[in-house]
Amino acid sequence: MTKSQMIAAIAEESKMSKKEVNAVLDAFNEVVIKTLKKEKKVKLQGLGILAVKNRKARMGRNPATGAEIKIPAKRVVKFRVAKDLKDKVL
Repeated sequence: MTKSQMIAAIAEESKMSKKEVNAVLDAFNEVVIKTLKKEKKVKLQGLGILAVKNRKARMGRNPATGAEIKIPAKRVVKFRVAKDLKDKVL
């Protein structure tokens, strides 16, 4: 589902205009980004948890040559799906 499809679906369900829904989604994105930058979790009830995790440096392998390469440490955003959502979808 694209952002425009999401906006249309939410507008239809909530009886809000597409412009209002777009503004809400943009604000939601900004709040999530600011929260994750502070290394805090974003808990979305019934959906899941977004959190920043630190990955350690590790050794990897180039699949084409077989040569070992060092993969540097980095920060990544992880999403853990809520049990409610798993139960409803799967």
